[in-house]
Amino acid sequence: MKLIRINEKDNAALCVTDIRAGEELTADGIKIVSAEDIPAGHKIALCDIPAGEKVIKYGNPIGHAARDIKKGEHIHTHDLESDLVGLEDYVYSPKSYPLPEAEPFGFSGYLRKNGEAGVRNEIWIIPTVGCSVPVAREIQRRSEAYAADGVDGIFCYSHSYGCSQLGDDMKNTLKLLADLCRHPNAGGVLVVGLGCENGNIGELKKYLGEFDPDRIRFLEAQSEGDEIARGAELVKELCIAASKDKRTPLGCEKLRIGLKCGGSDGFSGVTANPVIGAFTDMLVASGGSAVLTEVPEMFGAERILMDRCASREVFERTVGLINGFREYFMSYGEKIGENPSPGNKAGGITTLEEKSLGCIQKGGFSPVTDVLDYADRVRVPGLSLLQAPGNDLVSSTALAAAGCQIVLFATGRGTPFSCPAPTLKISSNTPLYEKKKSWIDFDAGRLLTGISRAALAAELRDLVIDVASGKRLKGEALDKSELAIFKNGVTL
Repeated sequence: MKLIRINEKDNAALCVTDIRAGEELTADGIKIVSAEDIPAGHKIALCDIPAGEKVIKYGNPIGHAARDIKKGEHIHTHDLESDLVGLEDYVYSPKSYPLPEAEPFGFSGYLRKNGEAGVRNEIWIIPTVGCSVPVAREIQRRSEAYAADGVDGIFCYSHSYGCSQLGDDMKNTLKLLADLCRHPNAGGVLVVGLGCENGNIGELKKYLGEFDPDRIRFLEAQSEGDEIARGAELVKELCIAASKDKRTPLGCEKLRIGLKCGGSDGFSGVTANPVIGAFTDMLVASGGSAVLTEVPEMFGAERILMDRCASREVFERTVGLINGFREYFMSYGEKIGENPSPGNKAGGITTLEEKSLGCIQKGGFSPVTDVLDYADRVRVPGLSLLQAPGNDLVSSTALAAAGCQIVLFATGRGTPFSCPAPTLKISSNTPLYEKKKSWIDFDAGRLLTGISRAALAAELRDLVIDVASGKRLKGEALDKSELAIFKNGVTL
């Protein structure tokens, strides 16, 4: 198999292998001869496409032909342009799709007092402000000896915010830090403040609400004679308390799984993302929750999500989510379609519409049950949409703050980063998996070898169960200590 025509409406096919000029090819019964060399992951024209006509992939437009494109020619940045401009009007046209029958599955996790479930039992040290990060890091170093059996590690999360911020920026920082303080993967949390910052401990507590004082402790560095020694004492107490927690059998309705892709290539939308989507449908059908983010990577594919909104209210909030982020781009004079990275383009993705149509497949066919603002936490079961940008670090941190215990991360190019939640890397192609086994946990490229999507989704489900029950991921061996917080305002 050298070409894939994803949808019967498509006038562009995906090249599964490198194609040479003059090769005779067939896609979905259409015979063509390649006019030029075309790399794997890129697109080839299945018919003549006049200038200005839509190029179709995934059964939807991914832009228009910038010039006449002949049958068999390479379709990419030299002859395809995005159609994304300005705000759009949307009509609620609800559609439903069949989901798999519920097959509830379980895992062994930590049941917290508030009813949430953790898949790790870690001690987190969270600074309220960038100025207290050096203290927090030294407390972590001094406390390593106190890590008890049953505690999965002591982690300091650094960031550069918490002061000199105004309005929504300050609010979002406090909301996100409060979310992480309540994260179910943390068996204990030490909050390290400075004392003079805008986002001080007192302000943070306003967003934190009710909390367990045995599991969340506070330290104000300016008020202590030896803040390092005192912080280490508090971490020791947290370790003792957390070590008493034991894994217990829990149902999949306790799982909140984040959905993310980064370093995508031309295969991401036909292998990794659809396999994740099939898993998402399994999880949602069985009572669990999934969270899809990267709002700019919904542009051009948003109508598919809108048509799956569970109610008109959710639809209206989705419209606000999409157009609100478009206005954010426009307020800075930026093009709405300015998204695919150099790596995306090298891997065969040309326009944002093409990237988005592949990206949203991580949500499967599940109905959209809720829309979350940045730093909101999951409220209802099902598939939620979360306001966050496409940036891998910012959006993954937002998924963790939303309460996701695990993030499924599809990639065609590979990336070593992790966020506070265990980040399961899924390759879109087998060569990446073979080359970067120290980064990649699951090879979805096998879909191209004849293994069914359902079989790979079931295998992914089993891996998620293992990870939720304690299996370590490749990324957990690397540093995960940096919080990437969304910023859009004035710095004083």
